[in-house]
Amino acid sequence: MTLEILKTKEELRNLIDAYASLGDEKKIAQMMDVFTPDANYKVYMNGALVGNTNGRDNLEKEFSGHASVVKTYFTLNGQHTVEIDGNTATGVSFTQIKMIRESDGKDILSDYSVRYDDNYIFQEGKWFIKERVAHFLIVEARTLGN
Repeated sequence: MTLEILKTKEELRNLIDAYASLGDEKKIAQMMDVFTPDANYKVYMNGALVGNTNGRDNLEKEFSGHASVVKTYFTLNGQHTVEIDGNTATGVSFTQIKMIRESDGKDILSDYSVRYDDNYIFQEGKWFIKERVAHFLIVEARTLGN
């Protein structure tokens, strides 16, 4: 493994970590900087396509709407594997996401186990997510004791 490949793998890991950290902080506008302007984001739950958003502007609207009803996000990224091919790469990452929303005066914790299948592109001197497919593999919700 060359130093260049190691550097690229670190840059791609930093990209997915930035996505998670900015999302947790609800910095949606800055979060959009990890995507290409024409990015595509798909969401599958229990194997069914439940979301398909194209373009950074549409993603920002979608994510902002979602963030407006979430009190707290907590994301933990796990393993991340990538295959690099010049100025493009593919990656698979695993993430644990916790969200707290309020319903009827009670806090509801949603716990998601997610696999992301990504396509990355290197342009203008940095890496971006061109396509992200989120597979919500395990979904659990429960009321917190408050």
